[in-house]
Amino acid sequence: MGRLIKNHWARLITLSAATYQIAAALQGFFWPKIFWDFLTKTLDPAVKPVPVLQIINLLFGIFMLAWEWPLGYLAGSGIHRSIEARLALLPLVALSAALLYQGTNPAIYYVVSLGVYFWAYSEGEIICAKPWTLPQRARPGAARV
Repeated sequence: MGRLIKNHWARLITLSAATYQIAAALQGFFWPKIFWDFLTKTLDPAVKPVPVLQIINLLFGIFMLAWEWPLGYLAGSGIHRSIEARLALLPLVALSAALLYQGTNPAIYYVVSLGVYFWAYSEGEIICAKPWTLPQRARPGAARV
């Protein structure tokens, strides 16, 4: 058996979280609620009468889905291959999901994928230019230039 490729695992977790976040944002349009409303009512204007938080979550979910799958024009680009960019953006996406009542589960998934991406980054993994491929190893005995 081979080694676990952590960035592929984190990508699958993030894809699940993004799909869930899109569904939570759509549900939030019909039942607007801040997760922290049991502590304070000051965040309620973020969800009603204008659904700002739902729109932010919908856009973040679509962007994360397009980034992790990836879309054709993102595939192979520097931002697609950057684990550092993911480590910088995932906390913000998780925070926006955690604020919405329906988005608490995707927020947890995002935090888990952030941990797995950090694990992959700390072990020196790379994301290949062609999506869902493995980095090619040098063959033993091959001449190195």
